[in-house]
Amino acid sequence: MFRLGIDMGGTAIKTGVMDEEMQVISRHSVPTQSSFEQVVSDMAQAAREAAGKIGLRLEDFPCVGVGTPSCINPYTGKLVFSNNTNWRNVPLREELEKHIPVPVYIGNDADCAVIGETVAGGAKGKRDVLMITLGTGVGCGIILGGKLFSGADGMGAELGHTPLIYGGAECTCGSRGCLEAYASLLGLIRITREAMDRHPESAMHRYLALEEGEITGKTSFECAKAGDAAANEVVDEYLEYVANGIGGAINVFRPEVVLVGGGISNAGEFLFSRLEKKLGKYVFAGDIIGCPPVRRAILGNDAGLVGAACLDLMQEVCK
Repeated sequence: MFRLGIDMGGTAIKTGVMDEEMQVISRHSVPTQSSFEQVVSDMAQAAREAAGKIGLRLEDFPCVGVGTPSCINPYTGKLVFSNNTNWRNVPLREELEKHIPVPVYIGNDADCAVIGETVAGGAKGKRDVLMITLGTGVGCGIILGGKLFSGADGMGAELGHTPLIYGGAECTCGSRGCLEAYASLLGLIRITREAMDRHPESAMHRYLALEEGEITGKTSFECAKAGDAAANEVVDEYLEYVANGIGGAINVFRPEVVLVGGGISNAGEFLFSRLEKKLGKYVFAGDIIGCPPVRRAILGNDAGLVGAACLDLMQEVCK
């Protein structure tokens, strides 16, 4: 049975058809517009295009799933709020079903990512999974007992907006001291900039000269790998925040495995070896009973697409 997923991002709407092995066998994408009506129309058309490339129609799929970086109420199908578009309480599922002749399922992009990784990725076969994505923000998806956990109204699992430091750095959500303000790419860039101001001798300045002057997620990690002391301080501080946040979530949910995705995870073993060393002190009885393994998510940008296509497998909580 083929499946079809839609991944609505801030800049592009990506659609994909999956085969029975959850491999993406057809794709189509279009730019994301600002108008809600246009986005709905574009989603449906992009889905038709992806299906049509392999000779299928939308009627040939059991359903269509949509993942979006927004607050979603999966029970009503409404997009409650989106930072990217500033939409509020728009009937996304209802409008899509006017264009798509099969049931439509709506999910948060982080929820879709953890579903994708559980169905076909780094947590395949696991029933209790915590996934955190380290990118522009900090996303989180949780599978408990083989089912998606998203709270009473579908808007839970917002690990990125749990308080980390009282009165701390301002978060994009408007609060202060959220985990996201420290563990996101924006947090890493801020910490890097502050360290560079304190350490004019750091190799990070020379690295920036080669990279046309823009601080990125690679700046501190690449220089730390090369042995720069200030860059290593940045990486240690940053991973301390990440370990603190993940450790707190482990204490609540005690998953079989923790997956880490997002652009920052591309730092690879250099990141994961340090993170695992720090994690134990934040996990209850971690030195006695140990910590769940922390692994890199393996589906990359396809995790959300695969997960969206499989939202109906979580229908007890998604519709």
